[in-house]
Amino acid sequence: MISYIEQASPVGNLLIAATDAGICGIYFEEHKHFKGKDGWMRSQAGSPAAGHLAQAAMQLGEYFAGKRTTFDVPLDMAGTAFQRDVWQALADIPFGRSISYAQHAQKLGKPKALRAVGAAIGRNPVSIIVPCHRVLGSSGAVTGYAGGLERKRFLLALEGMLLP
Repeated sequence: MISYIEQASPVGNLLIAATDAGICGIYFEEHKHFKGKDGWMRSQAGSPAAGHLAQAAMQLGEYFAGKRTTFDVPLDMAGTAFQRDVWQALADIPFGRSISYAQHAQKLGKPKALRAVGAAIGRNPVSIIVPCHRVLGSSGAVTGYAGGLERKRFLLALEGMLLP
């Protein structure tokens, strides 16, 4: 069962979703790959999912307030083994740093799988906490973000990588 809450943020309302095992999604309004919340339920107090949702909401609030640079909320991300490998490696990109899609593919030992790596990054279900916004084009261009390029620019500026 997936539970969810909605939280206001500087980048618009966020839909935060969790299972009893951890956070399984953070979606922006008009998120490119969000399939809807059919079958989901609003968070019920006292469940493990509710605890994960409250922790994620608190940590995201701290991040937007400039008081948090890392997240430690449990994650429960559904995807292929390849996607999970790509997403796990995203979590290693430090706050305030960026990497290119090509560098990310190289880091994974899959330099010829650049398009597949890029597609997996685009399908990251846990935006912000799993920092796919820190991946840029080879020229340093702000490209490809399921939440929209303006949100990606905002997050990069928040982390001191771009002028707002």
